[in-house]
Amino acid sequence: MTLARVVTFDGVSPSRVEEMKARMAEGRPDDIPATEIVMLYDADAERSEVILFFDSEEDYEQADQVLGAMPADETPGTRTAVGRYEVAVRETA
Repeated sequence: MTLARVVTFDGVSPSRVEEMKARMAEGRPDDIPATEIVMLYDADAERSEVILFFDSEEDYEQADQVLGAMPADETPGTRTAVGRYEVAVRETA
């Protein structure tokens, strides 16, 4: 079963998005065992949605603990919502 952690952030500036892109280009942290990370961004609203995919409950729980404890200056903006979902449908080209 694939799980997704979906997080909404407000107050996300374009410069912060560029910082996050640069950080992700350096590689994913070892303590976040996501199989994929997607960041959606609405520049007009300064809002982003970050979706992380996990192959197991254990991987999800490990990342959830790490990400939940992450200092605010390491996140894209102000965390306003966090959701846990089972991935019902996923298709790639």
